[in-house]
Amino acid sequence: MSEVLGAVRQRLKEYEWLSASPAMLIWAAVVGVLGALATVLFHEGIYLLQRLFTGSQGSIVGVMQALPWYGRVVFPMLGGVAAGMLLAWAARIKASSNSDYMEAVAIGDGRLSIRQGLLRSLSSLSSVASGGSIGREGAMVHLSSLSASAIGRFASFDTSRLRLLVACGAAAGVAAAYGAPVAGALFIAEIVLGTMAIQSVGPLLIAAALSNATMRWVGHYHVTYPVIESGSAFSAAHILPFVLLGIVSGVLAPQFLRFLDLARKGFRRLGLPLPLRLGLGGLLLGGLLVFMPSVAGNGYSVVVSLLHQPWAWQAVVLMLVCKVAATAFTVGSGAVGGVFTPTIFVGAAFGSLFGQIILLAWPDLAVSPYLFTLVGMGAFLGAATGAPLMAILMIFEMTLSYQVVVPLMLACVLAHFVSRAIAEVAMYDVTLARERDIVLRRQLRHTKLAELVRPAQTVIATTAPVQEALQMFAEYPVKYLYVVNERNIYQGVIAQQDLTSLLLVHGAVQDKRAGDVLRLDFVKTVYADMGLDEAQDQFVKFQGERLPVVSRGDEPVLLGVVYKSSLLEQYSALKRSLDQSGEGLLDASSRRT
Repeated sequence: MSEVLGAVRQRLKEYEWLSASPAMLIWAAVVGVLGALATVLFHEGIYLLQRLFTGSQGSIVGVMQALPWYGRVVFPMLGGVAAGMLLAWAARIKASSNSDYMEAVAIGDGRLSIRQGLLRSLSSLSSVASGGSIGREGAMVHLSSLSASAIGRFASFDTSRLRLLVACGAAAGVAAAYGAPVAGALFIAEIVLGTMAIQSVGPLLIAAALSNATMRWVGHYHVTYPVIESGSAFSAAHILPFVLLGIVSGVLAPQFLRFLDLARKGFRRLGLPLPLRLGLGGLLLGGLLVFMPSVAGNGYSVVVSLLHQPWAWQAVVLMLVCKVAATAFTVGSGAVGGVFTPTIFVGAAFGSLFGQIILLAWPDLAVSPYLFTLVGMGAFLGAATGAPLMAILMIFEMTLSYQVVVPLMLACVLAHFVSRAIAEVAMYDVTLARERDIVLRRQLRHTKLAELVRPAQTVIATTAPVQEALQMFAEYPVKYLYVVNERNIYQGVIAQQDLTSLLLVHGAVQDKRAGDVLRLDFVKTVYADMGLDEAQDQFVKFQGERLPVVSRGDEPVLLGVVYKSSLLEQYSALKRSLDQSGEGLLDASSRRT
């Protein structure tokens, strides 16, 4: 069997058109279908574990409510222990491939470890099925990306194409998990790839669309958060409350992420093995579920209730506090899963509470309460992920509510900018890494030679005897000495070859001075305010390793020297930065079309 597969792989290598841009759309469609099937398989896995351990299946909250109080404690604890054992098993596997799809696409080569990926997905399944307050989308997206990576590796795709195909798998997973194909594609483009170029976004859209179509075909598609449109439409007079909601969400979303990070650090400081650590998280969660079973799972049923039923503000506050605590227990203990859906829950609860306060203070405001819930979801999500465009489209596609679009746009964009202004924190590390990378590239592109200038050690005065120049050539392995006058004004250079010729012809040079043998324009000078590109042009025309840096004006002062190696280091840093970005992925793809 292995020989047959090897022969097929070898044959695929010979067909270069299989990895060309038009063919990538077909591969994206295939990956889209597989991503949807992986999502369905994960759902069925949840139901299977529920039937095995509780005798029933359905929503996580419903299953928990049907259990006796001790069952609500034991089930999450056992699920945590099982999840920890699977994670410990995955950690022992030595793999040269990435274990995270975002890393594989953003900074890796697109290769995902199949064994680690499956074990981590099973670990997530154990946490989710046993009531862990964590999103299901993490494992679904990873399974979809894993299938894409396996296909690309089998077909021997180059690195740029493999990264793009894995990104297509991730987009398909997000689209299937949330029923949001456009937002799924933009989620990967905005956060993981960092580019909106059609050469990259096109395959993502194809994968997400085919994933959504497959979910509809197998009967697993539904509007995630259906809402009933009210008679009163959003008007310009209603802008102010949603602007304020966006600003406040931008302040609070980073604090939510910081709290989860503190929970992770707290669990790690305990020094427990993974099974015991996740088991402890499950035990703490189970203790909370005894009194509040509705905080189990990703919070979907509670969000739906907030959208359709009036809640007392005390109940919203209690639910919000308990849900944040439940998420901290699950995520902090190290459970594998997504924080995406819990973030939506926190945004929904906060938006609902904010809406109640606004309507209490402004009773004549003709705005439906559910709008605050939806806008809170989007604003919190946009601030936490650093992807406001994705958040806008995600909430729209999950609700199909046109009324929410305008206030959502205002709140999401404001929340994003406020969160970035007050804190360098985001849900995904790759977002912060890309933002720092963009800053680095901007700095590199605007670097001036003044930042690369080094002191010039081989400098000689015009009045110095030539014998001193000979001594300097003997001490330093250079071809040129820089000549200055008594005021450090640059005069030119003394070339080693000139002194050698002088010695051969005249023999004795004791009566000559440096000013007698210098060359005025033999070596071009550069200026401290030059950019890298302009300086690079000078080095291309020059065979040496360094150039003198002088001030501008009629009397150029010698400031120092710049080395070719320093210039190349800057360009290498810029190239590495581009290679790890969506820009670099696009460049690599376009070179092959």
